[in-house]
Amino acid sequence: MTESLLRAVRQELTDGGLEAGLLVRDLQTGDELGLDPDVPLPSASLVKVPLALATLERIHRGDLDGARTIEVPPGQIAVPGPTGLSRFRHPSWIAIDDLIYLSTCLSDGTAADALFDLTPPSYVTDLLRSWGLDGISVRHPMSDLTDTPADRLDETHLAHTLAIDAASNIPQLDPTRASSGSARAYTDLLQALWTPSAIPAPIAASVRSLMAHNLHRQRLTPDFSSDATTWSSKTGTLLNLRHEIGVAEHADGTSYAVTVLTRSTVPAATQPAAESLMSTAARTLHDHLRQL
Repeated sequence: MTESLLRAVRQELTDGGLEAGLLVRDLQTGDELGLDPDVPLPSASLVKVPLALATLERIHRGDLDGARTIEVPPGQIAVPGPTGLSRFRHPSWIAIDDLIYLSTCLSDGTAADALFDLTPPSYVTDLLRSWGLDGISVRHPMSDLTDTPADRLDETHLAHTLAIDAASNIPQLDPTRASSGSARAYTDLLQALWTPSAIPAPIAASVRSLMAHNLHRQRLTPDFSSDATTWSSKTGTLLNLRHEIGVAEHADGTSYAVTVLTRSTVPAATQPAAESLMSTAARTLHDHLRQL
């Protein structure tokens, strides 16, 4: 029954134009169910979770002061996002603690790069390795994600067609050159945040709180958030990539880590059907795992 369900979910994703790495894990038992969970994909904004961890680790050990204010000049991101500091027209002074909030909860790329100026990508990767999290590589700041050949095109369809057909020629879409990770690697990160691990408990608790206040809730949230379930998550988006990682904590005391990494074969920037499809696929695996 499980194999037939996985085949059906894979076919639905394929029919909807999505290639996916998907993994759902029971955080109490370790039981899991997934599709291609070990295939790495570029992480896009998912790296803001490891970045928050690394910044908070430095604050925790006294290397940084969370109350210290940082000047953030305007125009740091080539393609401004819909919200956040990239839309600001004047210099701002913002505390490190508040930059972590903006980066993680609003997925603010300018705030993230202000943090990367303090804590470079190599430090973030090395810290993950020291905690036994080997499958995620953080290789560049967020500004690199807005300087792809596709981003320089004015025509959305053409830009996404290039992303689909020539991904290996775009460094930001190449998992060997971009910040990257697999569904299993990001699920391992979620497990390390929600259960006892090498990550100091106060740091893990802070990141869990940030993810609980994520404002981007258009993907998996409709299928995982309810009065009986707390859904804490982080999304990632770049051209034809749509990701989300999160943990569903149910009122009965069970908790499930959910990671969905997708690459679309449909050349369109706005794809609400894809958002719905990835959410439905994740919920289907989650519900089946709960019944096993």
